[in-house]
Amino acid sequence: MTSQHLRKPLRADAERTVRAILEAAERVLSADPAATMEQIAEAAGVARTTVHRRFATREALIEALTAWATEQFAAAVEISDTAPPLVVLHRVTASVLRVKLDWNYAMARAAASANPEIARVHADVIDRCDRFFRRARAEGLLRADVDLEWARRCYYALIGEVTHGGTAPDGDIDALATRIVDTLLHGLGAPR
Repeated sequence: MTSQHLRKPLRADAERTVRAILEAAERVLSADPAATMEQIAEAAGVARTTVHRRFATREALIEALTAWATEQFAAAVEISDTAPPLVVLHRVTASVLRVKLDWNYAMARAAASANPEIARVHADVIDRCDRFFRRARAEGLLRADVDLEWARRCYYALIGEVTHGGTAPDGDIDALATRIVDTLLHGLGAPR
């Protein structure tokens, strides 16, 4: 999904301003979900009128923030058909962690959004994950008898557990991705 699916394309300077507003909105709303447009404008370093010119209402700003985070999430789940499954799993896990941690407020909103385009993107992500997990099983990364829906749900739960607090516990995304992948593939039990 590109930004054109959810909003009109903008000039480069306007795009930078919108990005600054969205980044500020994420920071401010994560700290205070009741924050005002004025507080968001101040955090973005722009005038309140600039925010209102780009987003008619606070809800329009939050909807745009949710759409932006959804775009980032969809891009994070670009799955290569040529790279080895273990490499793909680690890359996608690290990319998803970055998005979910950087856009935690917006991603929580996206999960509950009634916007059909956002729902479509999330359904597409599930489909991509399911296809990847089938490939991972076929190429021997996952056991031949593994229940793929259960594996995907466990994988999502591991990511959710890491991102639930909105910050990386130790700050090292790659180490967290490695921990998630290792837990998914090897569990927590002692080797037999």
